[in-house]
Amino acid sequence: MDIKVKNVIISVSDKTGLVELAKSLDEMGAGVFSTGGTAKALENVGIPVIKISEYTGFDEILDGRVKSLHPKIHGGILAKRNNENHMVQLDEKGIVPFDMVVINLYPFEKMIRKDGVTVEDAIENIDIGGPSMLRSSAKNYRFVCVVPDPLFYTGIIEELQTTGVISFTTRKKLAMTVFERTAYYDSIISSYFHNAIVERGEERYPETISFYFRKNQELRYGENPHQSAAFYTNPENTVNGVSNAEKLHGKELSFNNILDLEAAFEIVKEFDKPACSVIKHTNPCGAAAAAKLSEAFLNAWAGDPVSAFGSIIGFNRVVDKKTAMEIINAGFVECVIAPGYEEEALGKLIEKKNIRLLETGKIRRDAVNDYDMKRVAGGILIQERDVKTVEKNDLKVVTDKKVSDVEIESLLFGWKVVKNVKSNAIVLTQGTRVVGVGAGQMSRVDAVSIAISKAKDRAKGSFLASDAFFPKPDAIQLAAENGITAIIQPGGSIKDDEVIDACNRWGISMLFTGFRHFKH
Repeated sequence: MDIKVKNVIISVSDKTGLVELAKSLDEMGAGVFSTGGTAKALENVGIPVIKISEYTGFDEILDGRVKSLHPKIHGGILAKRNNENHMVQLDEKGIVPFDMVVINLYPFEKMIRKDGVTVEDAIENIDIGGPSMLRSSAKNYRFVCVVPDPLFYTGIIEELQTTGVISFTTRKKLAMTVFERTAYYDSIISSYFHNAIVERGEERYPETISFYFRKNQELRYGENPHQSAAFYTNPENTVNGVSNAEKLHGKELSFNNILDLEAAFEIVKEFDKPACSVIKHTNPCGAAAAAKLSEAFLNAWAGDPVSAFGSIIGFNRVVDKKTAMEIINAGFVECVIAPGYEEEALGKLIEKKNIRLLETGKIRRDAVNDYDMKRVAGGILIQERDVKTVEKNDLKVVTDKKVSDVEIESLLFGWKVVKNVKSNAIVLTQGTRVVGVGAGQMSRVDAVSIAISKAKDRAKGSFLASDAFFPKPDAIQLAAENGITAIIQPGGSIKDDEVIDACNRWGISMLFTGFRHFKH
């Protein structure tokens, strides 16, 4: 059933397109009912307005907290036009049936982004009447057209001017949009107050939890071409990464690109020195830190240059011209993510075929209330992000053979990298560069074997980082046979004594961190 618009409520925070819409409705003979600032904006341009307070006979009270919460408003929205009893009640109470409701909400989302905003400020920007009218209108979409955003004004005007009515299809689509918007709006508020509670050290995992995400883009496909996909982001996210990076150049990102870019950037964020990571299928095939970014790139690429073909590159510094030229000369690179690019470097990289370039801005390392989430069928797992670090003084040397400061630097470098490798994970390092990676294996000794095979001759004299403890000494023997001289691992196995004895027997240094870095 199509509807004509005889009476409309307009009450908006965002005045974009307001005058054009209201003029069109007025020219079609619709009565316009409005509140406060919206009514004033329309009166200023000569559009006749019926103020809601005059219509209800009830002035706005409590500093504007109560404006539209009245039976003459919600009765006029919610009445079923094909229900004789409903229409009789409207007539008896002098209630106008509203055919259109144009509402957008207080800018709670913008308010909480402001510096110095207090909880009290946030509270006063929680819209009550707006969501109530939106929900009432959407519930009764069979008879009411609800318009929740200026984005829809042009389409509404065109439909009315062309047909004189609003179609059932339009009303149904807009109602669906409203319920999405109000759920999103409530999720923002819920998340804000939840974070405020967490900051005070109270309940971190409540009985129910809401997250809000906005569609960033639709993707060509998911992990495979037969899967559709889209990328949603949290607009309040303060953690640097692919979700809030700006794409400077190249075709659209794929589902797998996004996952790999996140993996690449998470690794380099671990380091204070200029650092580079080279990612394939979310695991590093190379990583390095050095005095210069170009040197870090070359060392990272050399970690496994065969696997590096078609990789994703992450940097923790602005990319300079020298580094850009090394990237160009290295081989095929899918994407680069970095805090920024020097103008000349960007110009050179853009010339490289099929490369995508993302800029994150300056890396922020301030503490944030952010979650790591993993989806299972019918559920979601939520945990804190793994941001735990270990310093030199936290390490426990458990073998007879000790380690120098230089060796500790390499071991700690490997520990930061192995944190970002799929379990079971083994990383071999020489200095502050990766020479071999064993990722995602069912057996830890197999992960050691793969890392050694990747390192080849470089395994001799290298250091080994393990994301979790060794269940038995077999991997230690394999490491010794291939010239590995020091190991960093969490400890905590019932076979720790046997593992330590094996290290002493083979002349290997071993350090315990006291905690693991599983990544599933």
